[in-house]
Amino acid sequence: MKHLSLITSILVASTALMAQPAEPTEIKKEGIGYIKMLGKALKSELKQHLQADKTGLEAINFCSTKAQAITAEVNKQLPSYAKVRRTALKVRNLANSPDETDVKVMKAYEAKIEQGTFDPKDIEVVKAGETYRVYKPLLAQKVCLKCHGTQIDPKIQATIKKYYPKDQATGFKEGDLRGVIVAEIKK
Repeated sequence: MKHLSLITSILVASTALMAQPAEPTEIKKEGIGYIKMLGKALKSELKQHLQADKTGLEAINFCSTKAQAITAEVNKQLPSYAKVRRTALKVRNLANSPDETDVKVMKAYEAKIEQGTFDPKDIEVVKAGETYRVYKPLLAQKVCLKCHGTQIDPKIQATIKKYYPKDQATGFKEGDLRGVIVAEIKK
């Protein structure tokens, strides 16, 4: 009887240990890996289109027709408990609209930028319900301003209007927070 009680205690204790969530540092590392997968896939394609056409027209056509599909393909490669996505406070594609948690994180990044305390390598890990979210900020770079800046070529504006009639993602300056890539991990 004592053995059965001891075995039961060990099983209960080991089950409790296995049910513990992964350490935030492990989650952060795993999330960064997924973020890099999506970032690399999108950036390499975008770079090719920008090099092929310096005006940015090919790049906006690529983004409007392929970016969501590439994101879906990357997500197919991830474990079933994880996904990765992009969002922003000012979205171009409504499918990338932020939720309340996303907004809080991005507003905190913007506050740090305004205060001069922002570090572009600042990765935030947030627990939202049963899901951990790993956020990587994306800053507007000079090349981004062709499609997201204040002075956009009329041909690019027409393409944006065609694909994104409710576009909000313009008016950025170099160094502004453009958005985030988010890895969501449910463990």
